[in-house]
Amino acid sequence: MAPDIAETDPARTSPALRRVALRTLLALLLGAIAVFGAIALVRQGLVPLVDALFHPGPAALSVVRRIGITMSVLGGYAAYVRLFERRRATELHLQPLRLALGGVGGASMIGVPIALLFALGAYQVVLFRGASPALWGVAALILIAAMLEELVYRALLFRVLERATGTAVALVAQALVFALAHLENLAHGSAADIATMLASVAVLGLLWGGLFVLSRNLWVGVAHHAAWNFTILLSGVPLSGIDDWRALAPLESRYAGPAWLTGGQFGPESSLLAIAATTLATAWLLRWARRRGCFRRREA
Repeated sequence: MAPDIAETDPARTSPALRRVALRTLLALLLGAIAVFGAIALVRQGLVPLVDALFHPGPAALSVVRRIGITMSVLGGYAAYVRLFERRRATELHLQPLRLALGGVGGASMIGVPIALLFALGAYQVVLFRGASPALWGVAALILIAAMLEELVYRALLFRVLERATGTAVALVAQALVFALAHLENLAHGSAADIATMLASVAVLGLLWGGLFVLSRNLWVGVAHHAAWNFTILLSGVPLSGIDDWRALAPLESRYAGPAWLTGGQFGPESSLLAIAATTLATAWLLRWARRRGCFRRREA
């Protein structure tokens, strides 16, 4: 049988590809405006207005900022999906059991490698401080940050790219963008540190992208992501290259092993032990998702 002319004739395929590319760029642009515009509206509009009218003080104003950003971003994304994609944002529906499983999974997946690093002597406990009440505020920040990242990279970027390229290509693309976005967390690292960090975060992007593919729900990935980050914080080592909250951790810990094992400046996420464990878990997850028919082809 002769091949379809539409599949082989560049004159016919090029306009179709251009339409897909333009539609994808437009979708990403509108989605970004909805999400980041909502954040700007709260920071530049709501928070100064509340401060000017009620003078609530720094602590109360911080609560207003956090709640305002969370609600406005979710509302902006839902409005974008309704108006541009002409559907309900079902990925925002809460699923308590899946959410709980995601949280347990996130804490376990990084908690086990960290425990092994302590057992091997690569990490050592210097002091046990106990839990600080300030950890509640840090936990809220970690949760909000995880929600924003999962919404931007998985619910928005991945989904839009998936429609244009299919699941497999979109997974890789969003993971690479996610990794590159973390370069600022390791501004003073060596070339080897940066390469290891990019590899570790890209694998995490694939992992959390795979969770979204399997569940088609934002909150499963948010719970896994937030629990992962909070577990690192509690262990007293750097969280994605950030040392800001180490003084609040119940444990004061120090490195006692080589950088390839401890993860160096970026923390346990760049430990080859954690990277290996995460890679195996990600490969299994993606294989399971494919077998369940969760992978999609690009839209015509």
